[in-house]
Amino acid sequence: MHFVFWIVAPLITLIAVGFLYQWIGAHRDRLRFAKSGRWVKIGDGSRLYMLEKGSGGPTVIFEAGIAATNLNWCHIQEVVSGFTGTASYDRCGLGWSSPSKTARTPGNIAKELHEALKRAGIKPPYVMVGHSFGGLVMRRFALLFPEDVAGVVLVDPMRPEEWPPLAPEKQKEIDRGTKLSSFAVPIARVGLARLAVTSLLCRSGKISGQLAGAAGNGGRHVLARVSEEVGKMPREVWPVVAAHWSRPGYYVGMRSHVQAVPDSVREMQDADPIIREIPVLVLTPGKSTPLSPERLSSIADNVEQVIAHESAHWIHLDEPDLVVDSIRAMVAAAVEPVAAVG
Repeated sequence: MHFVFWIVAPLITLIAVGFLYQWIGAHRDRLRFAKSGRWVKIGDGSRLYMLEKGSGGPTVIFEAGIAATNLNWCHIQEVVSGFTGTASYDRCGLGWSSPSKTARTPGNIAKELHEALKRAGIKPPYVMVGHSFGGLVMRRFALLFPEDVAGVVLVDPMRPEEWPPLAPEKQKEIDRGTKLSSFAVPIARVGLARLAVTSLLCRSGKISGQLAGAAGNGGRHVLARVSEEVGKMPREVWPVVAAHWSRPGYYVGMRSHVQAVPDSVREMQDADPIIREIPVLVLTPGKSTPLSPERLSSIADNVEQVIAHESAHWIHLDEPDLVVDSIRAMVAAAVEPVAAVG
């Protein structure tokens, strides 16, 4: 009996210390890193965290990828805010925003964004810029609220035809993402995720390397991918990325987004997906297969594709000048709509 006590008691103490470490860290993170933006309350009681910069119009609205936050756009937003108004935000379930109350499909997210912009007093017209999954959200926004949209820039948008249910073989990736995010929730609750990402992004990386090694080849692969992509972001935002990835709610939100991929694909297929009479620019990585004319015409009736020859999926991190120039051209066309894009 005494033996069991001396095993269990330290374990309980360690878990309690982990919970306390996580709680204190999360509270401190919010005070340090969330003060640049504001929270906008929407109809269901949720609050979206929004960061606004610059002035003038049309306002450029940024939408991040499936598990990313407004931080993904920090450099681009800073530059674009030099010539027009901008707003980036965190979707429900991610970053500093409230947990999600609806399925993370493009239509639901677009409606939440529209309401948030209205309540925030950010008036249309907008130039909508979306990366990856965020590209689907911006497409749906333009379809639902065409009168508010002056132009759309899609940065390597997610291709619905490549995901379930249209591509059943990709279901394994969704299942893997769901499993990994579920596994990460309890790890984050006891502070281990905070320990790992703080080591990786804010310190030597020794602890994160040891934890990844303990997880086997999968852990090392994830560590390498994370290090590569975050390494392209400005170093000053790394601690904020670490703060987001330390939160259990981040992994709950990630799981909700990943699980909703099949429903997102169905939504894009079931609705009329063609954006009409609004200029659309698609930036495609040079390391990917370009969209065919048929695929482009299924997105919009006034669409142009530009190849980012030096980029992989994260064009806004690999070739930020190309993305900025594309947005600048779309803003200029909206101010003086003399010629269509293309």
